[in-house]
Amino acid sequence: MNAPQFDLNAMLSAPVQTAVQQIPCDQLHPFHDHKFELYSGERLEDMVESIRENGVLSPIIAQPDGDGYEILIGHNRWNASKLAGLTTVPVIVKTGLTDEEALLYTVESNLMQRGFDNLKISEQAAAIALRHSEMFSQGKRTDIIRELQRLDGTLDETLCLIDTKIDSNKQIADDYGMSRRSVARLLRINKLIQPLKKQLDEAIIGTYAAVELSYLSEATQEIVAECTEADGINIKTAKKLREAAESDGYIDRNTVHSIIYPDKDDSKSNEKSVKISTSTYTKYFKRGTKPKEITDTIEKALEFYFKNMT
Repeated sequence: MNAPQFDLNAMLSAPVQTAVQQIPCDQLHPFHDHKFELYSGERLEDMVESIRENGVLSPIIAQPDGDGYEILIGHNRWNASKLAGLTTVPVIVKTGLTDEEALLYTVESNLMQRGFDNLKISEQAAAIALRHSEMFSQGKRTDIIRELQRLDGTLDETLCLIDTKIDSNKQIADDYGMSRRSVARLLRINKLIQPLKKQLDEAIIGTYAAVELSYLSEATQEIVAECTEADGINIKTAKKLREAAESDGYIDRNTVHSIIYPDKDDSKSNEKSVKISTSTYTKYFKRGTKPKEITDTIEKALEFYFKNMT
């Protein structure tokens, strides 16, 4: 496929929506598909203090929607401004953006501001998955990156004459300085449910175990997430779960427990366990119900039953 062709002069002279207006903080809300965690701790405190002393130096970029304005760039500035006690913030309002363009603004601004290596693993996976999808046209991405650099004061217009293709002919792996296998792993990780992504970011589960778990259905991942929340899971057990999965990646709760807790021998305990069939479980309990909630419910049901026996 040929690289997109740009009319450089037309692009640089094209009107860009840059008028800044003050908009109340309560009329702004996060982008509906925001994939990046907001700053916390010392980084957030420093931003709050800077805004108290100097105000918001770089405007937020947002687009109008039915409920006010949806933030595209500046989620952390908006959050810190509220904590600093500001009632309004400077905003550049973009209109007429396609869904693709709106998402590009959000993703590319986070990559430019934070740097790919500083993102959490789940955020890296989300960014790679978006770059990998067909919806990201290189031409629009290039234009938006240049606009962000222009607004940030980091664009040298004379350098635009050197190479207008930027990285349209490079593979994602080259763009981010990683191997193709690493890209493939991140694409798999992006298929995890959010609780497992959180465990990965917190190093409760490892990268390779996470890749194996990504092949399980969402329903099974929910069960695994409950079991691994405290103790994590190793690559060997994760592989066993994947091998035990049916073609659709689903394993019932009892099988998941038997694989994750193989050393639990009920015959050596005075306590007796009773298995509940999948059909009975799904009839009375929703997916994702915590084991303790199930036990409590069963105990109450049995207590009620025996009290009312005649």
